[in-house]
Amino acid sequence: MPELTSALPVLALALVAVLGYLLGSIPFGIVMARLFGLGDLRQIGSGNIGATNVLRTGNKLAAFLTLIGDAGKGGAAVLAARALVGEDAAQVAGFFAFLGHCFPVFLGFRGGKGVATWLGTMLALSFPLGLAACASWLVTAVVFRISSLSALVAAALSPVVALLLGQDSLVGLAVALAALIFYRHSANISRILKGEEPKIGKKE
Repeated sequence: MPELTSALPVLALALVAVLGYLLGSIPFGIVMARLFGLGDLRQIGSGNIGATNVLRTGNKLAAFLTLIGDAGKGGAAVLAARALVGEDAAQVAGFFAFLGHCFPVFLGFRGGKGVATWLGTMLALSFPLGLAACASWLVTAVVFRISSLSALVAAALSPVVALLLGQDSLVGLAVALAALIFYRHSANISRILKGEEPKIGKKE
């Protein structure tokens, strides 16, 4: 049955995309904020559902757990898809997990900026590339103390680093995710240019 055989990879990729998206849609920031009695995260600070905004509440443990959860769902999507289907599926799963975080169905498609999920996805797809992304984020954060700027620098460098590491198959995905990160940070970019972007850990 050649028709069925040829359709199986497409169906598998479609299933991976849906499951990756649903996994990415889990709002760990909101879950942690409620567990720690911090209130509705969307009404706190910037209103973002990510770890940076959780940190603005002053609860470092909740912020850390949010970071782990958001990064972990990207990494888990990649690793599960790779094990069950293959490398192409791993990239699809990572991409849709990122979309799920940014546009979660559970929150009316209003989600976070996707940085932690992006880092988790990169680490799972290529540990050296993910490690380089984390390092560039960390160095920029130490120097400038601005989380959004760190994310933008790390995202912009990731396609270049992928090429330097010989990870040609990941360049397209790295470019696509970097473009989405810049899009999600458009308001942050405006504040950075005006010198109004808050520092890491600053309460609003």
